[in-house]
Amino acid sequence: MDGTGLNLTVALTGASGALFGRQMLAALEADARVGKVHFLPSENSLRVVAQELGIAGRNNLLEKLLGCAPTKTVQLAESDIGASIASGSYPSSGMIVLPCSMGTLASIANGLADTLIARAADVTLKERRPLILCVRETPFNRIHLRNMQLAAEAGAVIFPVIPAFYNRPVDSDEMARQFVCRVLAHIGLPQSGAYVWREDS
Repeated sequence: MDGTGLNLTVALTGASGALFGRQMLAALEADARVGKVHFLPSENSLRVVAQELGIAGRNNLLEKLLGCAPTKTVQLAESDIGASIASGSYPSSGMIVLPCSMGTLASIANGLADTLIARAADVTLKERRPLILCVRETPFNRIHLRNMQLAAEAGAVIFPVIPAFYNRPVDSDEMARQFVCRVLAHIGLPQSGAYVWREDS
């Protein structure tokens, strides 16, 4: 981290919606207000990425998702419990889990801290930093709803992956991009290309 921008963590887990994660990484790479991004793909996310985006394997995953070499984003292994973001003393600006599987939600809501993703989220909560969980499942059962309530009571923002249609997106990329704009605006990074609803004159 160069000390001149936000230091964020983005986790990609094994729920459908890898396209949203890719759009989030691209937006943060392009945002001059962001100094560093720690990217955490779970083991289960690799299968979803392969199925939905046609990108196989962990090797060079970040470069394949971005379509170019990253300049500020670093990829970490889910098993790397000793990484810097696992400590509250590390100066993180917040964390986004997009998409957030119900398994990851359960780990975070119940404080298991058994993977780097869950541990980083746990640290984010205990240090009172922004944690946005973009949950992706339907329909929700009572366990899902209880875990969302637990996470929200602990300080997380539950931000379901529900794209908007009033902006008339032309394709799935635009739909994902506008959702990402909403998430980033929520943590103080409004995007210039975001659709903003305005009243009729």
